[in-house]
Amino acid sequence: MSERFLVTGALGCIGAWTVAALVREGVPVVGFDLGTDTGRLRLIMSDEELDAVTIVRGDLTDRAALDRALDEHGVSHVVHLAALLIPLIKADPPRGTAVNVVGTTHVLDAAKTRGLAVAYASSAAVFSAADPSPVRADADGHPTTFYGVHKLACEGLARIFWTEEGVASVGLRPFIVYGPGRDVGLTAAPSLAMAAAARGEPAHIAFGGRTQLQFAPDVGRMFVAAARAATEGARVFNVGGPVEHVRDCIAAIEAAVPELAGRITFDDAPLQFPEEFEGESLERALGPLVRTPLAEGVRATIETYREAASEQAPGGRSG
Repeated sequence: MSERFLVTGALGCIGAWTVAALVREGVPVVGFDLGTDTGRLRLIMSDEELDAVTIVRGDLTDRAALDRALDEHGVSHVVHLAALLIPLIKADPPRGTAVNVVGTTHVLDAAKTRGLAVAYASSAAVFSAADPSPVRADADGHPTTFYGVHKLACEGLARIFWTEEGVASVGLRPFIVYGPGRDVGLTAAPSLAMAAAARGEPAHIAFGGRTQLQFAPDVGRMFVAAARAATEGARVFNVGGPVEHVRDCIAAIEAAVPELAGRITFDDAPLQFPEEFEGESLERALGPLVRTPLAEGVRATIETYREAASEQAPGGRSG
């Protein structure tokens, strides 16, 4: 059977980069998303690449809609990324739980009857600052938010769907994903600072300390590889990567935009998560992974935003 991927949450940042990775491989891909804003896809993909993507508007809490998308497009692999983040969950916990937990149940149950390979997004939010660093992939989580509890529940669901139903899956726990298109969520601050720098504007990152910054294009490719590796078991891995201080991120921004030296600031307080997540087990499971150096990823992010602004200006591609 030839590959055909369905990506839930395809209009989000990681979703867009996962879709882009598949299109650039020449793999058919269907994006399943409740939203309609294709701005992140348009930011990182050419018009020709976009033409290769099928977008299906659908709600993960609507099982029939998911089933139709899977069957009508002959899907072989699912990358499940759709989720509501902390602000939306706090505003409506039942809705957040329906999307994040029931939606994941729908994906796994649909995979059971169709023999699909599934990769899904868990999160570093499964853990808290009380958990020892570096966090092992097999460590027990102690979430302190609705979102973290939801993601821990999803890991448990995947485990039971394997042991009782034979549904193979691989879950990945991203931490601070940055890059073009990362514009919402608590840990979007470094990316928002890069977008501001592309406009020549100062910025503030509302946390500090040492952490792991993971370049969105790299993470998108990891999810594609994870779906292909979902042949047996219900494995969960941290994305991992080098540990950097927030000031290192700022230094990389200033190196790309020297005129902003001293105009990008950060808070001293670190995020309430461990500063490091072990990622070697992911590399052993998936094979060699591309991990773009921070300076290179920051520079590429700023260049992407500059190019997009140029194309939207009078006389540009979109002008």
